[in-house]
Amino acid sequence: MNLYYKIWVDGLRKLKSIPANKNMWKFYAMIFISMAMAVNFMLIIAILERNVFRTNFYHLKFDFFPELKLNSFLSFFILFLGPCVLINYFLIFRKKRYELLFKKYTVNYNGKLCVAYIMTSYFLPFFLLIIGYFINKI
Repeated sequence: MNLYYKIWVDGLRKLKSIPANKNMWKFYAMIFISMAMAVNFMLIIAILERNVFRTNFYHLKFDFFPELKLNSFLSFFILFLGPCVLINYFLIFRKKRYELLFKKYTVNYNGKLCVAYIMTSYFLPFFLLIIGYFINKI
C-alpha cells in the first residue's frame, strides 16, 4: 500500500504543479493511473485464465449493441476500468484524502515514479507477448 500511495502522491504533485492543469489535475491523474491499473488487472486476469485455471472465467458479453467496439468498451469499463476507478476514488479522492497523503509522503520524485509505473504498465503486456512469441518459436 505504501508504494501505491507514493505513486499517487508523486503523480498528483506533478500534475498539480503544471499551471495548464489548474482545474483538471485530479481528473488527469485518475484517468492515467486508473488506466494503468486496469491494464495490470487485465494482464493478471489473462495470465490466470490462460496458465492457472485454463478457462475463460472473467468475461462479460453484451449482445444488445450492434457494434462490437461498443460492446468491448462497455465490457472493459465494467470489468477492468470501473473497479480501478472506484478503488482509487475511495482510497485517494474521497473526503480529499490526497491532502493527508501529501502531508504523510513528503518525498518528491518530480513525477518520475508515477511515469515509470504508467509506462511499465502500458508496455509490459507487449513485452511479454514478444517474449512469448520468441519462446514458442524456439
